[in-house]
Amino acid sequence: MHEPLKQPVSLSQYLEAMSQAGFQAGISWKVVEAKWPGIEKAFKGFNPATIAKFNGEDIDALMQNPAVIRNRAKLEGIVLNARRLLELDKNHGTFKNYLKSLGGFENQLKILHKEFKFLGESGGYYFLWQVGETVPDWDVWETRRAAGTGKR
Repeated sequence: MHEPLKQPVSLSQYLEAMSQAGFQAGISWKVVEAKWPGIEKAFKGFNPATIAKFNGEDIDALMQNPAVIRNRAKLEGIVLNARRLLELDKNHGTFKNYLKSLGGFENQLKILHKEFKFLGESGGYYFLWQVGETVPDWDVWETRRAAGTGKR
C-alpha cells in the first residue's frame, strides 16, 4: 500500500502506521486506502496526545462521519492505542526503545498483539515493516505461518 516509513520521527507516525494496520484487518486495503485521507483528517494527523483525549462523544461524531470507516470498535481501538503508545513512550524514553526492548520479530509480534487493539499477526507484520523494524521476507513468513510450523 505505502512505502515503509523506515525511521518514524514522531509518535504520530507510529500511531498512523498502527491504525492503518488495524483498519486493514478484515477490510480490503483498497477501501482503507480510499478512506485514508478522511480518517487522517478525522484523527487530526494521528497526534497521540490529542487522540488520547477522545471520549464517547468524539467516537459518536466519528460514527456519523462518512469520510471514515465507521467501525466503532476500530475507532475506539485507535484511542486506546494512542493512550498505550504514550504510556510506553514515556516508560521507555521513546517508542523505538520500547520496540527494541521486545527482542526480535517473533517476540515483537506476540507482545504487540497483546498490547494494542487490532494488531494481529498480519497487521503486526505490516506495522513493524512500515516503521522500519527488521521483519522476515513476507512470502516465506506467510507460507510458514499458513503451514502452522510456528517458524515465521
